Amino acid sequence: MSGVTAPTWDEEVDVLVIGSGAAGMSAALGASVGGCRVLLVEKTDRIGGSTAVSGGAVWAPLNSQSAGAGHPDDFDKVWTYMRHTVGDAAPQDMQQAFLRAAGPVMDALAQHTQVRLVARTHSPDYYPDRPGAAMGGRSLDPLMFDGRTLGAHFKELRDPLPEFMVLGGMMVTMTDVKHLLAVTRSFTAWKEGVKLVLRYVGDRLRGYHRGTRLVLGNALAGRLFRSLLDRGIPYWLRAPLVSLHVEEGRVVGACIERDGRPTWVRAHRGVVVATGGFPWNAALRERLYPSPTGPWSMAPAGNAGDGITLAQAAGAAMGTGHFSPAFWAPVSILTRPDGTQVRYPHLVWDRAKPGLMAVNAAGRRFVNESTSYHEFVLAMYRSHADVPSLPAYLVCDSDFMERWGLGLALPGGRPRDHLVRAGYLAKADTLEALAAQIKVDPAALRSSAEAFDQAGVNGVDPEFGKGSTAYNRYLGDAEHQPNPCLGRLRQAPFYAVAVVAGDIGTACGIRCDANAQALSADGTPVPGLHVVGNDMHSVMGGQYPAPGITLGPALTFGWLAGQHLALTPSAESHP
Repeated sequence: MSGVTAPTWDEEVDVLVIGSGAAGMSAALGASVGGCRVLLVEKTDRIGGSTAVSGGAVWAPLNSQSAGAGHPDDFDKVWTYMRHTVGDAAPQDMQQAFLRAAGPVMDALAQHTQVRLVARTHSPDYYPDRPGAAMGGRSLDPLMFDGRTLGAHFKELRDPLPEFMVLGGMMVTMTDVKHLLAVTRSFTAWKEGVKLVLRYVGDRLRGYHRGTRLVLGNALAGRLFRSLLDRGIPYWLRAPLVSLHVEEGRVVGACIERDGRPTWVRAHRGVVVATGGFPWNAALRERLYPSPTGPWSMAPAGNAGDGITLAQAAGAAMGTGHFSPAFWAPVSILTRPDGTQVRYPHLVWDRAKPGLMAVNAAGRRFVNESTSYHEFVLAMYRSHADVPSLPAYLVCDSDFMERWGLGLALPGGRPRDHLVRAGYLAKADTLEALAAQIKVDPAALRSSAEAFDQAGVNGVDPEFGKGSTAYNRYLGDAEHQPNPCLGRLRQAPFYAVAVVAGDIGTACGIRCDANAQALSADGTPVPGLHVVGNDMHSVMGGQYPAPGITLGPALTFGWLAGQHLALTPSAESHP
């Protein structure tokens, strides 16, 4: 902090990066490729941050793969889409800076690192009916990564969410799950399922604590981690940031707690803060989130606003004008007998499938269930202003449960009684009895279910338009007609799960420029300080235009920050 006299520096580097998610690792790699000596420090005992537990999608419009994926794009088209989704919720210059840099940064990562991304051939933007939307090409996924190539470092990579694994440690994508659920009905599914299971069994027999076939965000984190190792970038685990050190208005280093004692690190060119936002900072949540809120984030618990708070102490200012302080997701919560909790994010698997209905405390529908997870929670808050909708309830029948499952309740006849006993899953032979369990009006729930069931017969949802957009149908069941998202709700027993307004990360943070330099209240850069990832004020302004709109900017501005620091004169050259 300013005014604190630093002792003799324990370590000296060109660039100090604080945080090991996609943004932090991208910054470290960008600086290293630029010729800098880099040190990366991580608060927790694992590398990967929120990235490692994410779905891994990267929104990078105008990337070099778009045309090859069947979706040629241009700046005017994607800028039109941004104007009709983000609008003025974030500064226009920052939005444009992201759009112009994202594609080249993805190419640079492919050239200089192990990061390998492939554009989706069909993946609609979240508002496909708005001008400028694309049906694919803009979102990319990390290729599968072999965790065995990390060697002994594999144990240092953050494990994915248990909900992204089966059999106690095997990672799966949506495609993998479909194969596994159809192994008795399709030879192709059987063959793919057997390959997955044999690989996993082999990993466990070789002593790995989980499967080494990494997909989704864990694959992206693994690829970035492998790239750090390839470049010989040192990193410290269990090394939280204590303070930033400022001399004559310039951030010149930081105090890091290491092995229980303060360690002073001199950063001759600058410091990059990438600590993952503030989803686990209760005070900031209460001040910036809508009410009610609670400890419902899917981000790692270490993301507690340290970087944002200390960046402010060093002279940086928070951004303003955002639409929403967080990127939302409906989350169901299982409380174990020991009091610990399991949080399940209802992102893309169950809500859009035919036969699932969402109701509020009045037992009435309030939302298109197959809308994006972010939009779903916004609808929860809007409805809550009139009728309690926090929690809301996801309702289905036995046919839906056996085919698709509901949150932690798995399909295909898996055991569920333990979830009923724990109070996570409500189950009843009639809708009226189900209503009593979840404490909603039984007549209203019956009426809502009957109308929803009729919509399933007709294939049209006149009330909320479930299945009416390309994005809705993309997540539905393509084999179910006439509407991939609408089905019957009539077969007892009936089930329900409560969902709260969870998040997958924060959207408001430190105001930055196009090089990810932190800005002061008067708009001038804070010398020596860059801020990236969810610590940076989102270029989406709390809107959620498409899959991957957190990781796309994280990788992009992380790399730009590292490259900018590589061109920055060292602190000693400043007067």
